[in-house]
Amino acid sequence: MALYVALLEFSADEALRERTRPTHREYLRALLDEGKLAMSGPWADDSGAMLIYQAQDQGEAERFLDADPYRSAGVIAASRIHEWRVVLQAPTIG
Repeated sequence: MALYVALLEFSADEALRERTRPTHREYLRALLDEGKLAMSGPWADDSGAMLIYQAQDQGEAERFLDADPYRSAGVIAASRIHEWRVVLQAPTIG
């Protein structure tokens, strides 16, 4: 398993994001419970978010993002996924 960081930019439609948020978070909770999501959260200004997936490869990470309700609803205006190699980690994170 490797870590993949998804960097998201949200569309300007805040009402759409708020309507979709409950199903988006249910989806993320399921990934977390399955060990496929390490952590996630929005930027402080709510312009986007970062998700850290635990996946076999880039394709699997992309499938996780493609299945996100935010994607199908059009909340995500742009996204990028990068494999991430952690070098240092604080013992209290994770």
